[in-house]
Amino acid sequence: QVRVEQSGGGLVQPGGSLRLSCEVSGSISSFYSVGWHRQPPGNERELVAVMTSGGVITYGDSVKGRFTIWREDAKNTMVLQMNSLKSADTAVYYCFAKSDVWSIASWGQGTQVTVSS
Repeated sequence: QVRVEQSGGGLVQPGGSLRLSCEVSGSISSFYSVGWHRQPPGNERELVAVMTSGGVITYGDSVKGRFTIWREDAKNTMVLQMNSLKSADTAVYYCFAKSDVWSIASWGQGTQVTVSS
């Protein structure tokens, strides 16, 4: 089984920053894709960012230019750095990892991020 363990989250003021981490079992560099989705209250789940095999990164339009992801291979961890946070970024954030293109993704437990003054 692939285990996905998230850490981070919490309350932050608009304009602030927050960092989330996602540790996966196994060698993270061998995964087909690792990334993040989020679900705002009363809205549908949307892509935040994903890194696919080969190191190609795709960001969702709503976070482009403000959020960054990178791998820490020695720790089998994907980091999500969130800057210039807005109220609209308030959501439950979920990390996911997909071993192969034909595999079902494994998901983290989710963590609440609240942006409010």
